[in-house]
Amino acid sequence: MGRLLSLKSTAAFAALLALGAVAASAAGHRRWRARTAALHRALAASRTPIRPAVFDPGELDGLPEPVQRYLRATLRAGQPLITGVRLWHRGRFNLSATGSTWRPFVSSQVVGTCRPGFGWDGRIRVAPGLHVFVHDAYVAGEGVLRAAVLGVVPLADQRGGAALAEGELMRYLAEAAWYPTALLPSQGLQWDDVDPDSARATLVDGATRVALVFRFGTDTDGNTVISGVSAERRPRTVGGQVVATPWNGRFWAHALHHGMRIPVQGEVAWQLAAGPLPYWRGTLSRIEYDFAS
Repeated sequence: MGRLLSLKSTAAFAALLALGAVAASAAGHRRWRARTAALHRALAASRTPIRPAVFDPGELDGLPEPVQRYLRATLRAGQPLITGVRLWHRGRFNLSATGSTWRPFVSSQVVGTCRPGFGWDGRIRVAPGLHVFVHDAYVAGEGVLRAAVLGVVPLADQRGGAALAEGELMRYLAEAAWYPTALLPSQGLQWDDVDPDSARATLVDGATRVALVFRFGTDTDGNTVISGVSAERRPRTVGGQVVATPWNGRFWAHALHHGMRIPVQGEVAWQLAAGPLPYWRGTLSRIEYDFAS
């Protein structure tokens, strides 16, 4: 009988622990949703009216030839410019800073194109039933990076600073392959020649200035597309220190969405002395646009 009572007590204690874990997880989810909503509100509040409201092919005159070729193939005259985007991704994320520790993720993202900004909300599964929640954002000129196990146990909480803002604005610019009207010169971009298949885009937002080289190619049907982006120096945190590191992204599997040809799959990687270190591989699951009226 004593052993039975002991077993019952152990089972009851385990059940209480499980209930406590469930309650903590639920509380973490609620708190994270509230922080995500606050991030989205701040992003919405930072928006400004977009000008012009529609695409005029005349603004492409004088741009580097590969940029003209791409934008003329991707956009149509009179097309309303994109003011906001909602994206959903799935894929795998490398948790190792030196090797290969890939874990599955799902994410949603909200983007505003004027003023430039985005908020990424990711869930990385590190073990069965155990996820790390991540916010990666650029809002009103400020970078944000948060990570917490189940939204409760903090792993990272960074906000502000020139290096973080620079890295996040670079991400916004690289991902303009998904919202191509943001690549127009009227939207603040300066384009410079690099070679017959590449051009450098420079974007300034407040005190932050970034530049990326865009590579252009053709898909299997011969359509001009963005095949990749790269930066000679992008801020990377290593051992608590920020190190400017070469970085690149690749895009493929392009498809038409709202008449615009955009990539469906991609990969990004740090270019280290020992070789490339990929850390994100994803597939676009869904995309929705808001257009200027």
